[in-house]
Amino acid sequence: MSEIAQLQLIALGIVGFGILILLFIQSNFFRVTGFVAIVLGLFSLTSLAVPQMASLPPAEETIDIATIKTPTDIAALGQTIFFSKGQCALCHSIGPSESARCPDLKGIGAKLSKEFLYESLTNPQAFVYQDYRHGGVPKEYPATMPRIDKDPIGLSNNEILAIIAFLQQMSGEPISVTVSELDVPGQTPSAPGKTAQSAPVTVAQAQ
Repeated sequence: MSEIAQLQLIALGIVGFGILILLFIQSNFFRVTGFVAIVLGLFSLTSLAVPQMASLPPAEETIDIATIKTPTDIAALGQTIFFSKGQCALCHSIGPSESARCPDLKGIGAKLSKEFLYESLTNPQAFVYQDYRHGGVPKEYPATMPRIDKDPIGLSNNEILAIIAFLQQMSGEPISVTVSELDVPGQTPSAPGKTAQSAPVTVAQAQ
């Protein structure tokens, strides 16, 4: 017997208990208790009758290198990853948003180089970007950027390059990520730029 069926039997038992109280006990207190038991039991039966859906992690994006012919293909894949497995849109917006938990990424591909974007995604604390675009003191954001090449996001090198291509494309910039940079299964992966993981934190000011 499934767990749902067991809970339904318990709810039926509560309803039956409430009915018995109403039928055979005259005390107002117990009759109210019986009525409440019937209501709760019926509510439980109704809620258990609703189909249960499991919460699943974002679907894995399969990258078939053979189908990627142009930088535009890479950017199209990056857009899919940006809004799904990469979970970028959970914190970032593309355009002004008061509810964004991290900086607005509109035009970011035109402001930062491919190598800088790669480092910002894989070692985000190496260079702290202060947002002065709103006037006055730099805007504070509630979320801290995680390393997206590590768990729980865990993007591959190809997926990171695809996101960079998407950021460049949606900023109106030529896509500098090339198909030849993508890792082919069986070959040693390579990054587009050296990341300064051991370097001290640097602070940049955005105007």
